[in-house]
Amino acid sequence: MDTSTIVWIIVGIVVVIAIVVIVVLMTSRQRREAHLESERNKAAELRQSAYESDVARREREAEAARAAAAAKQAEADAMQAKLESERLARESASHQSDAQQLRDEADERLRKADTVDPDVDTDRRDADAPDRDAADRDAADRDAANREAHGDHVDRERHIDTPTQTRDTDPGRRI
Repeated sequence: MDTSTIVWIIVGIVVVIAIVVIVVLMTSRQRREAHLESERNKAAELRQSAYESDVARREREAEAARAAAAAKQAEADAMQAKLESERLARESASHQSDAQQLRDEADERLRKADTVDPDVDTDRRDADAPDRDAADRDAADRDAANREAHGDHVDRERHIDTPTQTRDTDPGRRI
């Protein structure tokens, strides 16, 4: 083997080593670029996922705020209804008191009319009056409660019963 052959062998080995180094560098660069691209894609997916989670969080917060507002509105409506109920109860009590007062006044006027009327025997009526008045009031109260419960609010007019000459003030009540 002569020296020129050895030189050519060494040059060939160096060229092969250079080609291997160039190939290794090129493939490592491509792998590194592929790895970087993969990391970029992964970061973009994480950002997209974070954005979607943030949108879902904001939607839930908005829904929670709407639910809280609806609860407050329902609470305000309930308070308004309670106040209205209390007002109506006071009004009803006032009307009942007024009705009782009017009933008492009417009874008193009827008693006065009976004392003035010569055809009415007030002595017999006065002897029965305490028991009969209490029973009559109880019956009238029951009748009024039944009419209210059944929605019957028809006013009954007073009239004079000619055969007995007694006054009918409430249904079923005779004085």
